[in-house]
Amino acid sequence: MLEGTIFMKSYSSRELLEILKKDGWYEVHCTGDHHQYKHPVKKGRVTLTHPRKDVPEGTARNILKQAGIDVRD
Repeated sequence: MLEGTIFMKSYSSRELLEILKKDGWYEVHCTGDHHQYKHPVKKGRVTLTHPRKDVPEGTARNILKQAGIDVRD
């Protein structure tokens, strides 16, 4: 699991995927470019569009929030 806080910046889908995987998320489903990830302990699924060079800041913030990862400006 990740410890600490993630500070927001511009992220690519590859960077977001790396953060999710470090926190223990793994891919469970893929349709086209939409990849769904699940965590062994946390509830729910997180969907990430991959590959995508620049994920809008609000979208990146929501993905990390859904994953239960603390995000700061």
